[in-house]
Amino acid sequence: MPQDVRFELPFDTPVSEHLEHARARHLRWIWDMDLIRSKAGFEEYKSWDLPQAAARTYPHASADDLVVLMNWFSLAFLFDDQFDAGQPDRADRIAEVARELIVTPLRPAGTRPRVVCPITLAWAEVWKHLSDGMPLTWQTRFAASWGRFLMAHCEEVDLASRGLEGTLDLDEYALFRRRTVGIHHSIDAGERSRRFMVPAQVMAHPLMERMRDLAADTIGFMNDIHSFEREKRRGDGHNLIAVLHRERRCSWEEAADEAYRMTLACLDQYLELEASVPQMCDELGLDATARDEVRKGVEAIQHWINGNYEWALVTGRYHAAKEGPAAAAELAGRGSVDDLLAV
Repeated sequence: MPQDVRFELPFDTPVSEHLEHARARHLRWIWDMDLIRSKAGFEEYKSWDLPQAAARTYPHASADDLVVLMNWFSLAFLFDDQFDAGQPDRADRIAEVARELIVTPLRPAGTRPRVVCPITLAWAEVWKHLSDGMPLTWQTRFAASWGRFLMAHCEEVDLASRGLEGTLDLDEYALFRRRTVGIHHSIDAGERSRRFMVPAQVMAHPLMERMRDLAADTIGFMNDIHSFEREKRRGDGHNLIAVLHRERRCSWEEAADEAYRMTLACLDQYLELEASVPQMCDELGLDATARDEVRKGVEAIQHWINGNYEWALVTGRYHAAKEGPAAAAELAGRGSVDDLLAV
């Protein structure tokens, strides 16, 4: 099964020692913020084990910061699972809520959202803590990455609502997936998790830009492979295997094999560029402090590639044999049993 597909990654990443403590606090927060509204929804959410994903991708965060990161981490997944192309007005509501999520980091931290629902209220609280103590430069970069991610999701929902989801060719899909996977702002959050910032001249360097893009491609394609059976069950064509199957008129097995090859190719390209980071630091004349920040920035990428992969192998979110309310919701076109876009 695709969720069992293994990749040989050349780096190991740690798991936060604060996982269990932070998990308990996070699950209480999810319930208190009305992000889970039913017992079935809570059981489904727990099966995803997003706290483990956060603990693997942000292993050096303090106990308090890990809770904040877990809380933020959950919002993108829960928002994604509100999509229901079967309801004509759903795309408009998703776009309205997404716009509110996008502008939240552009307002003074703690400002009450103008579009009120559990997702927007939770994000306003999370952003207040996530942005605390971080330079405006970082906040602006994160906000831009976050905004591109959310707008890509709105485009995805719009395409699906108009029956155009299966019209992207392979090249178009690969670029689109780079935005919908949400890795750029997730790597940015790695800086917040350790309270540092990659120097601006490094972030603007073509090498770092390409490394971040390749990391997004690698993770996006890995996720497509691991989540394929879930998305096929939902009738979701936003998946690399589905695109390859359609465009190349090949079998599902052949499409999965090609998706695997493409993923390895992206990973190999990333590793080649990562080996050139010391040369980039020499080129930019970075001092020891700046080089250490670059090192931690590269580690943030590694944590995401490896941590997300390890989580994807075991999460119930991608499990093929679901039963009960969660399975019924997916078959009805929804990923969640709870509506979080209503007041």
